[in-house]
Amino acid sequence: MRRMVRWLVAGLFLVVCRVAAECPSADLTGDCFVDLADMAVLAEQWMTGRRDPLPQELAALAGGAFAMGDAFSEGASAERPVHVAVVSAFHMGKYEVTNGQYCAFLNDALGEGLVAMIDGVAYQGDSGTVYPYCNTAPAGGNSLIIHDEEAFSVADKGGRDVTNDPIVGVSWYGAAAYCNWRSAKEGFPQCYDPATWACDFSKKGYRLPTEAEWEYAARAGLGAKRFPWGDTISHQQANYNSTAAQGYDVSPTPGYHPAWNDGIMPYTSPVGTFAANAFGLYDIAGNVWEWCNDWYAAGYYGTRPDPDINPTGPSTGTARVLRGGGWAADAAASRVARRNNYAPDGRIASYGFRVVLAME
Repeated sequence: MRRMVRWLVAGLFLVVCRVAAECPSADLTGDCFVDLADMAVLAEQWMTGRRDPLPQELAALAGGAFAMGDAFSEGASAERPVHVAVVSAFHMGKYEVTNGQYCAFLNDALGEGLVAMIDGVAYQGDSGTVYPYCNTAPAGGNSLIIHDEEAFSVADKGGRDVTNDPIVGVSWYGAAAYCNWRSAKEGFPQCYDPATWACDFSKKGYRLPTEAEWEYAARAGLGAKRFPWGDTISHQQANYNSTAAQGYDVSPTPGYHPAWNDGIMPYTSPVGTFAANAFGLYDIAGNVWEWCNDWYAAGYYGTRPDPDINPTGPSTGTARVLRGGGWAADAAASRVARRNNYAPDGRIASYGFRVVLAME
């Protein structure tokens, strides 16, 4: 315990100094900096006694209060009013879940009889067509996942290996099922009930982010900004469709991102291609829309208290929230405050996800 206290005190001193070194020993998040994110991991380990390291691809976010919503009053009315939301500390995937990662899940599920193929779509086993997980190529349109009757694999896209591109054509159910699988693989409790797909937030396994967690993570402490890095956007910062319809879209290259527009949709880019935000999260704007856990309601913000403590969204609905824009979306869709929604069984070529893991 004394050793842990000394480590904590030393770590706090390094936070003040914002020490950047060649991956110092106190760097617990893998970004080669010792900062508040590392202190969040350290505090969790100290309080819970857990010593097993988490995957390097997870970023530790300290949580806190932030102004949630459209501070510019330029988006849809569903993005307002701006209100104070508070989220507890949590881990979030630095990257969107990739084709390779999702294939690993599908192959495990197939081997256990937990997935069934019907007309080019992977479904929850024994659910018929009630709970679709994802499309597969070629029957499933622009999917980059192949099923050859025995296994799932990643397609070759015009000669390019897209194993490290984000999964697309995945439904909300498919994203939640991946979270349950990953929880089981890493020894965490499963958050989702596969009979109803309700999320039990008391179980500290993998799940999809709440809408508030997602926006807190995307803003990365910058406050009332349009994007995770500032108020303008270009193809140097994100994979999106530049239309010049908004003055804050300053990209010199119009249309789809020229580096990833190969004429074969989807025009996704490998995760981590662009610079991370201040919380160490990549592609939080652009590349793919990201499923959130919440049901969607257009007037939801107007019903919330201020401050709103760890909101989890409406209790029921017909559509789930998506955030972040994507390779086919314009600059307005890539704004941090932008709210999108779709039926949870939807499988669109620009829809993907990333995971969160609650602090124990």
